[in-house]
Amino acid sequence: MDSLSKRVTSVTPSLTLSVTNQAKAMRAAGEEVYALAGGEPDCDTPDFIKQAAYTALSEGKTKYTPASGIPELRQAISNKLKRENQLNYDPSQICVTPGAKQACFNAILAVIEEGDEVIIPSPYWVSYPEMVKLAGGVPVLVETKESNKWKITAEEFEEAMSPSTKMIILNTPGNPTGSVYSREEIEAIVEVASYEDIIILADEIYEQLVYGDTEHVSVASVNEEAARLTITVNGFSKSFSMTGWRLGYTAAPAELAPALATIQGHIASNANTFSQYGAVAALEAPESGAFIENLRGEYDVRRQFMLGRLKAIPNVSVVEPKGAFYFFVNCTGLGLKSVNLCDKLLTRYKVAAIPGVAFGHDMGVRISYCTTLDVLNEGVTRFEEFCRSH
Repeated sequence: MDSLSKRVTSVTPSLTLSVTNQAKAMRAAGEEVYALAGGEPDCDTPDFIKQAAYTALSEGKTKYTPASGIPELRQAISNKLKRENQLNYDPSQICVTPGAKQACFNAILAVIEEGDEVIIPSPYWVSYPEMVKLAGGVPVLVETKESNKWKITAEEFEEAMSPSTKMIILNTPGNPTGSVYSREEIEAIVEVASYEDIIILADEIYEQLVYGDTEHVSVASVNEEAARLTITVNGFSKSFSMTGWRLGYTAAPAELAPALATIQGHIASNANTFSQYGAVAALEAPESGAFIENLRGEYDVRRQFMLGRLKAIPNVSVVEPKGAFYFFVNCTGLGLKSVNLCDKLLTRYKVAAIPGVAFGHDMGVRISYCTTLDVLNEGVTRFEEFCRSH
């Protein structure tokens, strides 16, 4: 239609949702599909969180809240960031959003003007470039190297900078690669960003899902310059299996925080009211630590199982993911573009995976291990059959 804005027509629909919906449709039609495409924990939200939301509902907490969230939740987030991440944000610097995706978009809208450039390491989460386009900005995609565990270096960041650069997006732990930036790597990137006061959007939604001796380091915590330049994004979807609750948040420097609250107020009014009371319980209930520890332990078992199986498959390669719950499999040796590969894998072998082109790397696929070991075992067996046949 001629009436559609250029802003909308420039945006690509989400391939991750497309593949997930196709797999669900096949399953609904009676086909057995081995879903390795998921982006959410496969367990239910803990009962103590649900109970807090039930209580809020029964007490009539069903009206609008302040745009930035209920005071109790903003204080709980402030306490959590100080306790776990060594970040000092006053509750007034925190804005609760309808999901971490909205938090990212609010931050981009607050900073990016028409023609501003945003540096995005590739492979990247599918929505980053599209959010930048919707804000009128220009995504500058920087290819990272498998040999560097799919992480951008300070040198690559500096080389990609221009007078129009306004922001860089760092996702640690990362989707789709599972890569985790070290303190030293973050410090080097912050040093480059400080040359031109480039804002760092730090998406840390997978922070609790790190494995072995890997440490999650919050970008804003490494030094004063990092705190001055960083907008931290986090949420409840991954750590607490609350994807459908739609709760995220930003924690921003004092001069940026009011703008984020203003955008939030005009776009969504506020995040779901009774969900926010559930989130308070997620952060403050004594059961929370054990839930996260058990979740992390279960995913680590699956991660190690998948790592061994994938490394044995010819013509593909993987970097051991240190966080999140994905493998990014480099399939260059198969000679197939990722959409074609995933289409054949789904229609012929009944295995759902996400094409790498959605993440900026057209010769790879993302495989998720947030499903049962039985499904993983059969799914990776079929994936291996596919790879050997090609």
